[in-house]
Amino acid sequence: MRRYNLRSSDSSRNEESNDYSRDVRTYVRYGECEKNQAERIGGHAVDGCREFMASGAEGTPQALTCAACGCNRSFHKLELRTELVANHGRHGGGN
Repeated sequence: MRRYNLRSSDSSRNEESNDYSRDVRTYVRYGECEKNQAERIGGHAVDGCREFMASGAEGTPQALTCAACGCNRSFHKLELRTELVANHGRHGGGN
C-alpha cells in the first residue's frame, strides 16, 4: 500500500490542519482459467473454470494449484483492481 500526503497550497491557513492523504490500494484476483486443454491435438478448448481457488494455505505449494481445475495459478487470468481512498483529517496540533 502506498500513502501519499498532499498539503494545501493556501499559505494563509495553518499547514498542519490542511493535510490530505490518499491511500492507493491494489487488489489481486485470479479469474477464469485460460489453459488450452486441447493443445496436444492441435485444437483450442478451455475447461470453464471461472475463478482460481487455492488448494492449500498461503505459503504452501498447494496454494498455487486451483482446487476446481487442478491447474497452476499462472494459467488463470490476472485481474488487478486499484482503489484510491482520499482522506482529510487534522494531524498534530492542539484542538
